[in-house]
Amino acid sequence: MRFDELDFEPSLIDGIDAMNFQEMTPVQEKAMPVVMEGKDLIACAQTGTGKTAAYLLPLINQLLRKPSKDKVRAIIMAPTRELAQQIDQQLEGISYFVPISSVAVYGGNDASAYETQKQAMKNGTDIIIATPGRLISHIKMENADFSGVEHFILDEADRMLDMGFYDDIISIVKTLPVKRQTVMFSATMPAKIKKLAETILHEPEFVNVAISKPAEGITQQAYICYETQKRMLVQKLLANNSVDKTIIFSSSKQNVKDVYNALLRMKIKVGAMHSDLDQASRDEVMLDYKSGKINVIVATDILSRGIDIEGIDMVINYDVPHDAEDYIHRIGRTARANRQGVGITFVSEKDQDRFGMIEQFLEKEIEKMPLPEELGEGPAYEPRLKGKGGRRRQNNNRRQTAKGKQPNANSHKPNADGKHNNKPKADGNESQEPKANRQHFKPNANGDESNKPRRYNNHHRRFNNRNRGNNNSQQGDLAKDDSVG
Repeated sequence: MRFDELDFEPSLIDGIDAMNFQEMTPVQEKAMPVVMEGKDLIACAQTGTGKTAAYLLPLINQLLRKPSKDKVRAIIMAPTRELAQQIDQQLEGISYFVPISSVAVYGGNDASAYETQKQAMKNGTDIIIATPGRLISHIKMENADFSGVEHFILDEADRMLDMGFYDDIISIVKTLPVKRQTVMFSATMPAKIKKLAETILHEPEFVNVAISKPAEGITQQAYICYETQKRMLVQKLLANNSVDKTIIFSSSKQNVKDVYNALLRMKIKVGAMHSDLDQASRDEVMLDYKSGKINVIVATDILSRGIDIEGIDMVINYDVPHDAEDYIHRIGRTARANRQGVGITFVSEKDQDRFGMIEQFLEKEIEKMPLPEELGEGPAYEPRLKGKGGRRRQNNNRRQTAKGKQPNANSHKPNADGKHNNKPKADGNESQEPKANRQHFKPNANGDESNKPRRYNNHHRRFNNRNRGNNNSQQGDLAKDDSVG
């Protein structure tokens, strides 16, 4: 289905053409007519399916058909600053030819940005894109008048609940008019999402994008290794590959810092991304990565969702993601828009069961690669799978050895330097906080949410709070940290 087949305003069609939107993705085709009718909606859709445009286009179309009343008319909630920024960027591109104003409201910037956000909400901007913590801060300071809100949209609602924002969302809803349209997008549909939907939505329509596996263009590989072999392994992979852009994911901030420092010593152009960085530092890393000043980012899961960067050739999971959903999100950073890419996972002994469950979910045995010869032998791959009668062995992979050689009788585990003969030491930095149990929906890999460079015209009443220094001298008390990792 084409975008021009829907009843969009002519000025909005101009923006759609400028963004080069032509054929709708499945979630757009299913969700947009519902939103345009003003109905409540709950939609299951993954990052990369075009879900942002699925709610932005009908939202803008509805606002254009009603006179502005100098009050906030729509609120879009996002779990992280990075996703809020990305939504704001896409909104700017789509709304280039229409008289719609917006402001992005998130933490991590300076007092002047806070004041800009405050004035925008008091004076009445059309659309607010906000993280829960910063919006709660403004509400507590009585900076916001939401009596004119007609549309309330939650993007990645499941992630917001994982981050502990349920009470904040309910508090925000209590400040909104009862009569409003509420739209919720979620990658999964666990019990807590259903509970939230029952609380804040009214007779919603339900849209579920077909469950899919990782994109066909992703070559999936795994290295079965000891924890102490990982750092040398990532150095070998980067030294031996001529890929242009790489992201290395780890669930531990300490691992991110350690790997980042190790790669710096190798003279690799690398940046780090984790929640200890202030917003100005994060923005600088992303700008350097997109411009090619650096070609490797070591990051926590702060980059696994909602961030659209073109041309990522390789993703390395320094540790196994918590579940199949997170695995798909991580490796889904590569091979976007029908391109090719590589997704590599390091599987230590303690992560084998979890990786086995991911393989079981994907209904695929991921290729096990031999370790570089100088690293010595890795452990045997023997995950314990539910419903499979205990441990299993994959292939004839009794022990991962260099170049596929079989170990001799005197083989031992490598020591902390990645050498042979000693057992590995515990890292201590790999602890992961367990996430709530989820029912998993596989993402649809079709469709790529593109960013649009900032453009201005005389129609805009633009309130901007981006790229404004560090987070010193902030006003207000953030109720929550709007970052992860």
